[in-house]
Amino acid sequence: MLVLKRSDVEKALSMGEAIEALEQAFAAFSAGRAKVPLRTVIHVEGTAEGDAIFMPGHVQGSGVAVKMVSVFPGNIYAGKPTINSAVAVIDESTGEPLAVMDGAYLTALRTGAASGAATKHLARRDSRIAAVIGAGVQGRTQLEAVCCVRDIKEARIYDQDKERAAKYIEDMKMKLKGVRFVAAKKSDEAVMDADVVITATTSTKPVFSAESLKKGAHINAIGAYTPRMQEIPEELLKMAGKIVVDSREAVLAEAGDFLIPMGKGVFSPDNIYAELGEITSGSMPGREHDDEITLFKTVGIAVEDVACAAMVYKKALVMGLGERIDLNG
Repeated sequence: MLVLKRSDVEKALSMGEAIEALEQAFAAFSAGRAKVPLRTVIHVEGTAEGDAIFMPGHVQGSGVAVKMVSVFPGNIYAGKPTINSAVAVIDESTGEPLAVMDGAYLTALRTGAASGAATKHLARRDSRIAAVIGAGVQGRTQLEAVCCVRDIKEARIYDQDKERAAKYIEDMKMKLKGVRFVAAKKSDEAVMDADVVITATTSTKPVFSAESLKKGAHINAIGAYTPRMQEIPEELLKMAGKIVVDSREAVLAEAGDFLIPMGKGVFSPDNIYAELGEITSGSMPGREHDDEITLFKTVGIAVEDVACAAMVYKKALVMGLGERIDLNG
């Protein structure tokens, strides 16, 4: 079995490759060629308290993988990471374990790549300005992915933590050298006139106003992954010409951005236009008009982990990355 560290994963898979892999994976999912049970969450109580989360998936032709994520808030007091993650890859022909790899970077990469695929099919081709609300790890790969598929010239960054926003800009300037970075004082200031809006927070209330959006804007809403979280304004759900999701089942079970408005009777599952895989496969059109507002809502599904982890494994073999161990030794 191959063991791959974060640095190995970073070397093995580029953002552009991840976007292409997910276009195919989403198409397979929406066509019924993938099995993705809803994630299993085990709440752990005792001397420490936290959640252990398991996300299994199978994509025909790619393989089987299980992502294991733990969220233990008390770790901060012990000087340890709050979130830990690993992904196991299993041979779909024999059931043998092939690899275990770092899951933290892989998660950030695949979540960014999902929005990259959505932006490729839903954002205006002449998009030049991006707004990022939430300057954490996810916000970084989100912007990187958007820049892979659109010629972004300006990125406006907003975070409630001004120091974190400043650090984000400092780091991303080195990665995206052709982009002008601006620290926004308010979220609506960042969103105003932006062609692509990225929300990557854990907020329980909308992080920008619908009135601040321009005609033709595209929104990637990647936070709000629990029923209690809500990043996007409810008015946006009425304004959007196309509402696209990674998985209807998953968002209607987990996304507060939809569940909270549904509880008020202002949103219906019928308002969802398509799953992203229906668009990447060509069975349904993406953006059709320059003025339409488009929304991509994702809570993350295991096909993303399967597709990216399988590709990391294949490329790692070719590149000679990682360390081999014999489980039977």
